[in-house]
Amino acid sequence: MIDVTDLRKGMHVIIDGKIYTVVDFEMHKMGRGHSAVVRTRIKDVLTGLVQDKTFKSGDQIEEATLTLKASQYLYKDDNFAYFMAEDNYEQYSLPLADLEEEIKYMKENMELNLLFHDENVIGVLLPTTVVLEIVETDPGFKGDTVAGSGKPAILETGLKINIPFFVNKGEKVKIDTRTGDYIERA
Repeated sequence: MIDVTDLRKGMHVIIDGKIYTVVDFEMHKMGRGHSAVVRTRIKDVLTGLVQDKTFKSGDQIEEATLTLKASQYLYKDDNFAYFMAEDNYEQYSLPLADLEEEIKYMKENMELNLLFHDENVIGVLLPTTVVLEIVETDPGFKGDTVAGSGKPAILETGLKINIPFFVNKGEKVKIDTRTGDYIERA
């Protein structure tokens, strides 16, 4: 059990027997003599339903125990993404709706970790950085070196990011999966 004031984005908790992911949280301190209130936005891992829930400071909540399994992303179809565990070659699938953000960084045959709770796959844990190829961007021009500026680019997975002017179509770039930012050419 953890105190609700220790909640953070991305944590998995159990409320009323269901596993939720903390999408967002805010702590509000009330006026004199009143205790703080923690407002959370949580997403049901199984149904994808997002709801707001408010707790009083001092409330206790159960943190979900998750295990990781090294896996490989195989492919996706219209509804699901498919993975294979590296230790026993068992295959798992997750609905694409549950991977809205993660799928933008995933390409076929990429190694990542699957998140499990009680033998059920509930999500993926991406590596911190990924290398993706630029498939569409404007050409760079000599003299375009203004610091802090950039140009839009579309990567092989469909992810849209800003890149420096000197990077061109066909080049590979390293992307931070936590923020979606360009790091360097690969």
